[in-house]
Order: sequence, then C-alpha cells, then structure tokens
Amino acid sequence: MAIEVGVILEGKVSGITKFGAFIDLPDSKTGMVHISEVAPTFISEISDYVKVGQTVKVKVLAVNDGKISLSMKQALPKDQQKRPQKPKPHNSGAHQPYKPAPPVTSPGDYEWQSSRKSAPSTFEDMMSRFKQTSEDKMSDLKRGESRGYSRRGNGNGRR
Repeated sequence: MAIEVGVILEGKVSGITKFGAFIDLPDSKTGMVHISEVAPTFISEISDYVKVGQTVKVKVLAVNDGKISLSMKQALPKDQQKRPQKPKPHNSGAHQPYKPAPPVTSPGDYEWQSSRKSAPSTFEDMMSRFKQTSEDKMSDLKRGESRGYSRRGNGNGRR
C-alpha cells in the first residue's frame, strides 16, 4: 500500500519522545506523530496516551524527503476530533457585565499608605501626611541622584 497524504493507516508505536511518538507503518516505513497531533486536548505527557507496542490508527499529514508526518487525532471519527468545549456561561456566551470594584471605605484602605490606624482623620490631616510622605520620597530621590545614581543610568556603569 502506498503511503500518501490523507490516507488512514494502522501502525505500531515503536518509540516515544517528549515531543511525539514514532509509528512503524506498512512497507517498513516509520512516521512520527507530534505531541500536538495525539489527542484533541492538551497533552503534557505523551506516555499517558500511547505505549510502545500499541497499535494505533494514524492519518498521513505530509511526506517530505522521506519523513512522514502523522496524526492520531485526525484519524479519529469527525465527532471526536474537536476539542471538548468548556461549558458556556449562564447568559449564553455573551460578555459578562462590568462589575466595579468594591468601594474604598476610607483612604487608609490603600496598601501604600501607612498601616497605623488611629482615630478617624480629617481631610486636612490626611493631606498633610500625604504631602510629608511625598516630600520625603522626593528628597530621597534627589539625594540618590546627587550621588551619581539615577533610574536611567548615566553611562558610566553606575545605576
């Protein structure tokens, strides 16, 4: 029997690698099934699906320079070739409506702010603390730049 593209054959698994399986075909030919062509689902371990010595049905995908590319999943009946579908959401696949994040109950809820919780602050107190923190950070940055360190680098190898 001639091995041509599109033909479905039976062969015996002769070797397994992490990227595929080698199949002994009629007429003393050998082809390879890439791991992506073994089953219609994602496979991380090919040995979970085939074993050396197992007889499998394969479809010839290509014959190039004596190399034969095969597919086990395309040799399956049409109804088994498709990837299993995930269940659709309740609203028949339409996009989920936007759900806003829960409201922030106070400015102190943010992770970047001080974790010390005292009595409820007034807006002026919070603004004063914010300005102080900003000034402290700016002075740290300026101090670092005056020592020759910068975020962009200055070409002399220092950062």
